[in-house]
Amino acid sequence: MRKAHLLISGAWLLQAVAWFLPATKGFMDGLVDPVPGWQAFLFATSAFRLFGGGFDTWYAAVLAAISVITTLLFIFGSPWVVWRGSRPTRRVAAWIAAAAFVVNVHWYILTRSESPVLGIGYFLWWWSFALLTIGLFDLARQTAPGVSAPQPI
Repeated sequence: MRKAHLLISGAWLLQAVAWFLPATKGFMDGLVDPVPGWQAFLFATSAFRLFGGGFDTWYAAVLAAISVITTLLFIFGSPWVVWRGSRPTRRVAAWIAAAAFVVNVHWYILTRSESPVLGIGYFLWWWSFALLTIGLFDLARQTAPGVSAPQPI
């Protein structure tokens, strides 16, 4: 197994495990505690409802919506890119995964002033984007079997 495939498989594993581990501690004023990743994802989808679901500010709702979109791209887009995508498609997907890693740090930034509220599930979910990024860049750099790499002039 190539290094790229190992990294991408690791990213998929982290993403899957993160859905079942606590993503946050305390939710809805402590009514739900701890909150597994799948439940946090469902709450984030409320950002698509009128007036931002349960978010305090418009930008928190927008960031939650972006998290939902990046997670859906991860789950449904990355397998297609790995198995069927061309080198340029993989490179673009790697840049999108890198942007998702950067954007999804907002959960940490927005909650850092509070007592520790983020759980291990959040960090595994977040780092899965980093592993996917590295794996996709490595995969995009490789040439297909039987195709010679371009030679410098």
